Amino acid sequence: MSSTPRDENPLPAHVAENRRYWDETADDWVTMGERAWTESREPSWGAWGVPDSQLGLLPADMSGIRAVELGCGTGYISAWMARRGASVVAIDNSERQLETARRLAADHEITSIEWVHGNAEIVDAPDGSFDFAISEYGAAIWADPYVWLPEAHRILRAGGELVMLGNSPLAVLCQPVDGSSPITHTLVRPYFGMHEFDWTQVEIDPGGIEFNLTISDWIKLFSRIGFEIVDYHELQVPDEASGVQFTVSAEWGKAYPAEHIWHVRKR
Repeated sequence: MSSTPRDENPLPAHVAENRRYWDETADDWVTMGERAWTESREPSWGAWGVPDSQLGLLPADMSGIRAVELGCGTGYISAWMARRGASVVAIDNSERQLETARRLAADHEITSIEWVHGNAEIVDAPDGSFDFAISEYGAAIWADPYVWLPEAHRILRAGGELVMLGNSPLAVLCQPVDGSSPITHTLVRPYFGMHEFDWTQVEIDPGGIEFNLTISDWIKLFSRIGFEIVDYHELQVPDEASGVQFTVSAEWGKAYPAEHIWHVRKR
């Protein structure tokens, strides 16, 4: 694979905006990335750190597996997979995020990851290149699902699996329109027809352009592309948790799913 972007020219508006946004805010994620790179024995997932032992998103032994992370950010999930024996390609839309990832890979002496600056909606890889694909708050929310999911399907071999974690549709419905935090107990936007959420006009986070679908639209899209559903998780905040993580209070997340995970397989 190429280490330079193989993007459409010009980039789609949401890809260009999200590239600008993540390059601009990359420094804000360095500390979290450094911490996550140390989690080798027990990875954890989502804003509240649900342990992998409860979810089983990564095979314990990934020896011989060709894996790709779509929207890798600071690269810690790619590091977890590499430590389990996988050969990993890590793609991100932000060159500044990849600078952090490359530095941390050098610090931790991990050389089995190929870092690629590019757009997960157009992956420079032949059909059937990978056995396993994953996206946690990468392509899962920052790329158009009607574009990146068919691309993920293309680059997976038959029987290959995709795991994607992001905001639940319910959390999006309860996110104040001005981007303020934490999310509320009030539905502030329609459920039906959800797709693109443009945060570029608000003065506070989340920023960028995000995507989400109704549960039924996710299911229809997977089926139409050629994925079968292996599992679906709605994450609950642990009982002992308190405070606010990103836009979600512990109280809200104990009662409602702020995050969800789709685990699908290419037919």
